Amino acid sequence: MPRLFLPLAVHPGAKLELPVTAAHRLREVLRLREGDLLTVFDGTGSEHYAEVSLCTREGVEVVVGEPTPALRESPLTIVLAQGLARGERMDYTLQKAVELGVTQIVPLASERSQVKLDAVRAARRLEHWRAIIIHACEQSGRTRVPELSEVVGLAEFIAMDRAEARLTLAPSGGASLQSLPANLRSYSLVIGPEGGLSGNELALLGAHGYQSIRLGPRTLRTETAALVALAALQALRGDLL
Repeated sequence: MPRLFLPLAVHPGAKLELPVTAAHRLREVLRLREGDLLTVFDGTGSEHYAEVSLCTREGVEVVVGEPTPALRESPLTIVLAQGLARGERMDYTLQKAVELGVTQIVPLASERSQVKLDAVRAARRLEHWRAIIIHACEQSGRTRVPELSEVVGLAEFIAMDRAEARLTLAPSGGASLQSLPANLRSYSLVIGPEGGLSGNELALLGAHGYQSIRLGPRTLRTETAALVALAALQALRGDLL
């Protein structure tokens, strides 16, 4: 059954007129028509059956039914601070991070970032990334939409980080994910861009209590490193496997 995110308060019995973007997706992408059934969710943790009651070029309406059981959110709170990467690499990382249960994504501007965003471009990229996150939630069955933060520098991220376990990935890291205490439930992961984190950035992270983690003997690309770390954390401490 198709799933659709609605930026509206969803509750049983509601008759909702869909916003333009959601209406277009239901009508043109999902190809639903009046009388068709789907699942809708508003990102707050529940999902509902719904029926299309009106589907025209002028507007789309759905009638919301009862909630359905949906226990698909990870028991872990994971914040991914992802170094800005080019084009499809960043898109891919965000999409797969959502599938792997990340709680929050923070695009990170670092010294070696090859992507430089002014205010206008940053706003456009954030809108694009939000759409990717929502579509990944629709596809993967998630009922909570991960938070997407504004693009920040490393010092800004450190100041806002409240995770129990603060981690950064580096080929020279001396610890492994398996060595972390088993009772931790909140993590932050700092991933460098294509060129990696600089020596100054690694020193800054170390001075603020970030543990340098090594993911095996091979050097991973930025988009690979984030996803391997998330998958490993979910397998070791979360709900994967």
